[in-house]
Parts: sequence; C-alpha cells; structure tokens
Amino acid sequence: MTNLTSLLVANRGEIAVRIFRTARDLGLATVAVHSDPDADALHVRSADAAVRLPGAAPADTYLRGDLVIKAALAAGADAVHPGYGFLSENADFARQVQDAGLTWVGPPPEAIEAMASKTRAKELMRAAGVPLLSPVDPAAATSADLPLLLKAAAGGGGRGMRVVRDLDALKEALHAASAEAASAFGDGEVFAEPYVERGRHVEVQILADAHGTVWALGTRDCSLQRRHQKVIEEAPAPGLPDALRASLHSAAVAAARAVSYRGAGTVEFLVTADGRPYFLEMNTRLQVEHPVTESVFGLDLVALQLRVAEGAALPASPPEPTGHAVEARLYAEDPAQDWRPQTGVLHTLDIPGPVRVDTGFTDGDTVGIHYDPMLAKVVAHAPTRAEAVRALARALAGARIHGLTTNRDLLVGSLRHPEFTAGQLDTGFYDRHLATLTQAVPDAGTAALAAALAEAAPGPDASLAARLGAWRNLRSQPQTRRFTSAGTEYEVQYHPVDHPGVRVLAAERHLVTLEVDGIRRVFHVKRNSNNTEVYVDSPLGAHTLTPVPRFPDPQDRTEPGSLLAPMPGTVVRVAEGLAPGSPVTAGQPLLWLEAMKMEHRILAPASGTLTALHAATGQQVEFGALLAVVQEEPQP
Repeated sequence: MTNLTSLLVANRGEIAVRIFRTARDLGLATVAVHSDPDADALHVRSADAAVRLPGAAPADTYLRGDLVIKAALAAGADAVHPGYGFLSENADFARQVQDAGLTWVGPPPEAIEAMASKTRAKELMRAAGVPLLSPVDPAAATSADLPLLLKAAAGGGGRGMRVVRDLDALKEALHAASAEAASAFGDGEVFAEPYVERGRHVEVQILADAHGTVWALGTRDCSLQRRHQKVIEEAPAPGLPDALRASLHSAAVAAARAVSYRGAGTVEFLVTADGRPYFLEMNTRLQVEHPVTESVFGLDLVALQLRVAEGAALPASPPEPTGHAVEARLYAEDPAQDWRPQTGVLHTLDIPGPVRVDTGFTDGDTVGIHYDPMLAKVVAHAPTRAEAVRALARALAGARIHGLTTNRDLLVGSLRHPEFTAGQLDTGFYDRHLATLTQAVPDAGTAALAAALAEAAPGPDASLAARLGAWRNLRSQPQTRRFTSAGTEYEVQYHPVDHPGVRVLAAERHLVTLEVDGIRRVFHVKRNSNNTEVYVDSPLGAHTLTPVPRFPDPQDRTEPGSLLAPMPGTVVRVAEGLAPGSPVTAGQPLLWLEAMKMEHRILAPASGTLTALHAATGQQVEFGALLAVVQEEPQP
C-alpha cells in the first residue's frame, strides 16, 4: 500500500477545485499549476501551493507534461491527478509521472494506450464481444452510407467531429475535422461510421481496483448535446428496459477487463431508437458528468480514485443506488448566435436552492479566451426524476448570473420541455427545438421600470429629506429613463412613488417590490462596476439593460459589409484562394476562427465581391477586429 501525502492536479477550473475539495477532506496537501491568465483563478486560490506554467496557450502550459512533473517534484507532491481533458488520456504522460517516482491517479498507461485510438479500441471491443457500428471508408463512401459521422481517432469532447449528409461536402468535412483534431489532440487521424438519427448517448461508469474487482455504477444519459458536446446529463438513464441495462453493464465490465483497467472510467454507447446498443468509446478518466453518479450512489469517485491509486481494494459490490440526479452545464455562450462563446468579467454567480454547484469561478473573475467557457455544473438529486428535474430547473431559473450571456435560459427551457420531462431523449433534441428554446425572454419593460426606480432610490447615506422623497406642494413631472435590452429600447416615465398600472411597494438601490395587475413581485437590481449595464432578476426572467446616455457620444460607423471578429481568437484557416477581388456567395465560409477550444466559421453576409481581407492564418485578433469586407452585388 502507498500512503499519499500531497497531490498535484494537472488541470484547471472546476475539476481542479473539485479534486482539491476531496483531497483536503482526506488530509492531503494540495498543489495547483497555472498558466499566466489563470494566476488568480479559483483553483489556484483553493490550493495549498501553486506553480506557474509560463505562457497562456494550453500547448505551452497545461499540455506540457515535463513542466507539470517538474512542478510536482519542486512542490513536494507525491501523486498527480490529471482531472479530465488536457493530459488525462495521455499514456506517455502517465508513464513519465510514474518514471519520476510519483503516483499516477489514473488507469495503467497500457489501458490508456489501448483506448487512446478509437479505431484500435473498436478492434479490442470486437474481440471482447462488445457490439459495434461497422466503420465506413470515407474514400469508398456512397450515398447509401449517408449520413456519416466523422470522428477524431485520438480524442473526444466533440472536437474533430462532423456530420456529413452530402457526398459533395465529405472532402471539406474531412479536411476540417482533421485540422480541428490535429489542433486539439496533436493527431489528425479521422475515421467515419454511420450516423444514427435520433439515437441516445448512454454510458456506464466503471470503477476497478488492482485486485480484480470491477464495478458498473449504473447508467447515465447524455443525449442532450450541442456540437456533439454534452449539455444535460442524468443518472440513471431513464426508460431503459432491465435487459438492456444489464447488457450495457456487462459490456462495460467486459471492456474494462479487456484492457486490465484500474481506476475510474466510462464506457460510452449509442442506443438506437429500437433499443440496439453500440460501443462508441471508452474514456480512461473521470467524466465531467461524474457528479450525477456520485449523487445516486452516495459515493465520492475522486476519493475512490485516490484509494485505488494507493492500492486499496474495493468492496465486492457497490452500494445500491437511490433516487435520480440531473446535471446541467452552465456555459458562457450565446446559443442563439451559433453557441458563440463569451468572454469578460463574471460580476455575479449565485445559484440558490438545494443543488450542488461545481465551479471554477467566483464573483469578479474573468472568463478568458483560452479555455472552455463552462462556468459551472449544477446538479439536483431527488427521490424521483420529475422532482430532480423540477428542482434543477427552479434553481437555474432563480440564479443571478451577471456580466456574460449564458445558456441558462436554454437549460431551463430544456428541462421544462415536454419531450425532456417525458424522458423522450435523443441527440437530435437541439436540432429540432433550438429556435424555440432561444426565443427572447419576455418583455423587459417592467424590468426597466424596476431599474429606473432603483436608480432613483436614495442611498443609505442620503439626507433625511432625500430619504423621505423631498416635500413638494405640487406634483412633480415624471422622470424619464431609457434602456436597451436585446436590441429593443425601453423608455420609462415614472414618479418615485407611483406609476400608471403599477403600485410601487418598495424601492431601494438593489431591491424593488412592485405590484402589477394585482400580483406582487420582487426585482433584484445590480449595476456593474462602471455603470454600463444593469442586471434585473425576478420571477418574470433575467434581463441585462444598457442605460442610454442622455447625451450619447457620436457612434463610430463601420463600412457596410464589414466582417468583425465576434470574439477574441486565432485565425486558423482562410478559405483556399480567397483574396481581394474574389467573388463570394452568401453563407460561404471565408475564414475559421478558433476560440475557447472551438472552431467558428466566419461567413459571407451576402453575395458579392471581397474588397478587403485583413486576416491571415495564425493571426491573433481581438473582439470587433475588422477581418474582411464584402461589397454586396446590386439587386436586379
């Protein structure tokens, strides 16, 4: 048995914070590593010691195994936990950790290596009797093979993945998938397999020790995905027949035994609409969605990982599961704008209710351009699925999240959608319902009134006359305030104590109580530090309002047809042959911008001629930077 004393987490953000929490509970000292943008991040503040990895890009920092090991040795750590992502499924890194005399909190390097390539993993699973989808050779694909799913052989998380429905688009999709895979994993190998329409993504959590015990810790459903990345997960997977559940457990255990697995891992399956399961991949690490399994089984998977790494044996069987758990991933992104990631200051993150919140952020932290934009994982556990879903939706609906556009409203709408509440889950959910789920929140007029009343309310240091409203023998003229929200301008005319159709029951700087049509509601109002935005939260919804200056500055004008960078990032590709003077068609991809580990296409806004190109491959651009100009062709 090994007796660990100090743990370095080779990761960042919420997973590092979460691992540190368990490590402290077990009496271990904790060591963080950090890039320069993460110097004051929550995971750094949560650790006993921290070591700088100079630079900003993952390739220079969190993917530098040599620097991570050097940091562990310098800080006196005797074990390394990789979390998920980055180096977590890198067999060479696992070997280097062990060669340095450190304990690797993960599966054997040989097991990682066996499952690292999805193509090799499928060969192993076929030999172990695990059902598989037949691969398709892209070079020989015909229309009968469509639709196809292209996948990166060396990684997951939706990177290097494309759905192809048209043979004419296959070549470009292969090129794009390979380029994205090479950027994300250092390996551009891509393979193809049939794309199953309306399939379910179901997975089995496994845990194995070095003494021959393998646990199958139930199922999880992760079918609600955007860009092939999971958004909402739950355990157990609802509606599976007992026979199918048992066969998934058996297949997962067989997969683990086939590679002499040890530690925590996940075996993922695609379940067709008629209930046939097929092996997708095995993730040789802790999963993002592990909290739902922990909630249902009453376990701490990180604690068990550490005990297995020390050589402890698992009990012969796991505890019995109880209840149901649902997790939602809260992202700084705009689902209505092609899931565009957001950057900036997170002024407030407050999620109420009896839910678990795993996060790497606190109020005032900055969400940067270099890493995944997930703000938090929010988990509800209850005796029944319906209760867990309701509790999670209520907690998210009542959350106060200020400073960044998020997918919060999408999550609430998803959890309350009739298909989801009925357990009718498949990977095409957002293809069918995104437009409905991203409709604008209700009218912001009442929120604007609350913001104006809060602005007019005297502060705690105001004079007695101001706090009493200042006596007048004539009724004052109404005050006027203007705000914009989601592209709509609202003009509010109000008196400090009453408003047509509305009773003002209380008005303070941060709290306004209104009675509208006989219904009393409380509005929480908060301004950001430079007074450029006002955040209003109430049971009617959350609104971000921008005050309109009484004397606005002249606005900068942009040349018609200008394409501006929608976010800070790196230009990773420019369309082949594109140059000033090139003809373009509306919707044509002109260049590709990489930000927050995702690739975003910049499309021609109209058919016409490219008159200017200001972007080049490898160029770093800021938000709003001019990338290109398209002169629209005259309409006949």
